[in-house]
Amino acid sequence: MTDAPAIARGPDDYETFRISPKDTNRMALIADPIRDRVPFTAIVEIFDGYGKTPPNTHAVAYELFFVLAGSGFAYCDGKKFPVKAGDSFIVRPGHEHVVENPNPEKLYCLTVMMPNEEFAELIRSGIREPLDAADLKVIAGAG
Repeated sequence: MTDAPAIARGPDDYETFRISPKDTNRMALIADPIRDRVPFTAIVEIFDGYGKTPPNTHAVAYELFFVLAGSGFAYCDGKKFPVKAGDSFIVRPGHEHVVENPNPEKLYCLTVMMPNEEFAELIRSGIREPLDAADLKVIAGAG
């Protein structure tokens, strides 16, 4: 943990997890309350080809998604809308949502949840997995 006035790190410093073996998305932690003592969780969420999140709802947290690369669909309370690189969407507390990648290529989102609502704890309870070369290329801005 750090109390430094600023936190700087790069992709080599991101800890990456798959919450469960059956999940089709991984999460590279940029910042979280456990390591960084911040009130939010920020990740690069990497959806495998044809991957998606399980349906989920947050009691008090807002969740922001910004699509870095790829395209897919977001669902909120059953309503479907397309998303592509450069698009963003925010899910308010209490609404069931899913992000889906219907393509063989990966989908990458910068995802921020505030407050944390134990999101970082859930991520960190998962299985560590490294970023691959394609992930690093996208995260470093060359993808």
